[in-house]
Amino acid sequence: MTHHCTKFSGHWKIIVYDEECFQGRHHEFTSECCNVMEFGFESVRSLRVESGAWVGYEHGNYQGHHFVLERGEYPQCDAFGGSNAYHIERMTSFRPISCSNHRECRMTIYERENYLGRKGELSDDYPSLQAMGWCNNEVGSMRVQSGAFVCYQFPGYRGYQYIMECDRHCGEYKYFKEFGSHCQTPQIQSIRRIQQ
Repeated sequence: MTHHCTKFSGHWKIIVYDEECFQGRHHEFTSECCNVMEFGFESVRSLRVESGAWVGYEHGNYQGHHFVLERGEYPQCDAFGGSNAYHIERMTSFRPISCSNHRECRMTIYERENYLGRKGELSDDYPSLQAMGWCNNEVGSMRVQSGAFVCYQFPGYRGYQYIMECDRHCGEYKYFKEFGSHCQTPQIQSIRRIQQ
């Protein structure tokens, strides 16, 4: 079974399974899915990303912790979030990362909300913002000029993830709540480009 959407058809493809190690029922998607329960799944237990980059969400309707899913195989839930500090037990919604230009990624980060305070220009992967001279752990706002990035809570691309795209919010993230953060002040210590 394939779920199609004309807008995304051909650029993205993900196959989800209701059991670990690519067992059980499966379903192929080429567009977003706001709730896998609508397709008879309780949750996604393993998956294959065949093309494009995706964002997976813990809960339906793109809620809860989210994490980037790039091309490859994910035989178990704990592989979904990579080397995170939190354990992911489920994924019930997901969507493609729809940014048009992944080759030239550019982003500006700001110390405080509303684009105030010190700023830094990014166009590469940064396993430690502190090592590049960003002295505190706070990023209050950001502008994504092109491409897409995933920001991490800890150095070395670990911890909670925040996906930032030029095509969402017009690339403008004035307040940390727009990051998808549940924390009062999101701590961002490493950032990398999302490449398809």
